[in-house]
Amino acid sequence: MTQLDIPSRIVRYGDLQPCKTAFIDAHTPGSDQKENFTIIGGGVSESTDQHVHITDTPGFNIGAAGQPPHCRNSLHSHTTAEVFFVLKGRWRFFWGRYGTAGEFIAEEGDIFNIPTGIFRGFENVGTDYGMIMAILGGDDAGGGVTWAPQVIEEASAHGLVLGENGVLYDSKKGDTLPHNVGPMRVLTEEQLKSIPETPVEQVVRDYVARYWDLMALAGKKPAKVIGENALLKDKPGFEVEFLTRGSIPEDFYAVDQHEVLMPMRGYWKLRWEGGETVLNPGDTCLLKPGERHSIAPSMTGEASLYRVTATSDQAGATWAG
Repeated sequence: MTQLDIPSRIVRYGDLQPCKTAFIDAHTPGSDQKENFTIIGGGVSESTDQHVHITDTPGFNIGAAGQPPHCRNSLHSHTTAEVFFVLKGRWRFFWGRYGTAGEFIAEEGDIFNIPTGIFRGFENVGTDYGMIMAILGGDDAGGGVTWAPQVIEEASAHGLVLGENGVLYDSKKGDTLPHNVGPMRVLTEEQLKSIPETPVEQVVRDYVARYWDLMALAGKKPAKVIGENALLKDKPGFEVEFLTRGSIPEDFYAVDQHEVLMPMRGYWKLRWEGGETVLNPGDTCLLKPGERHSIAPSMTGEASLYRVTATSDQAGATWAG
């Protein structure tokens, strides 16, 4: 097996190509400045303008959302996992039919495994451009998103219509729905009654992990963040670990599943048989099963990294344990 193509599976933060028309709320005031990035896999973008950096999927997708201050992402739900960690800035996450069931503030490095089936949204409440990195369950990321009815109605007033085929049409560009495609149906009141209004106490307790707690837990071994026996118990088709200086030896190792490295802070030297490079905060690296490599901080100072590994579990609803 050749490992010479590892550099081609590293997406640098500075090379990320945004899409500003990825979703139905792209023209809605308050959401019209957000940028979406698909890093590994096609994600859940509704726009043909979306650039996909790495098309192969290891059983999950990696993406990101960038937003200036006061910009928000509208209420929607997923049928598979949606995990965010804050790379830059300060973010407010909120959820519920109208976004009023609960909320909390996430700081840099914090991670949120959002329960499937609930409407959720997020807003940059920091003072500068912010970025959150995302892990989406399943090769097709659950097949798309379901929007709260008011999001679809408001978007229509600003020229955007989502077809029942999952494609976005922009009347400002002269787009119209094809003759054989109807608009995406909104959820009925009866269907909306089944959408959970999960209490904030449950969300913060079971689905949120804080950066500085993970730094403490990862001092001598990787901190298991998301997994069957992890801090946040779930089986979304992948596991998430948190590494810092001293978490693992600098020896070469290989795993029998796909692995994704996502540095949070500091600079990390990635070595493989025949080469090496340095991964920076915001970079994403996809490693194939069996590829021998090592990862270690390359400089003194604070260093942290999220490591995502595929599992044999099927992507689907949040695991209740």
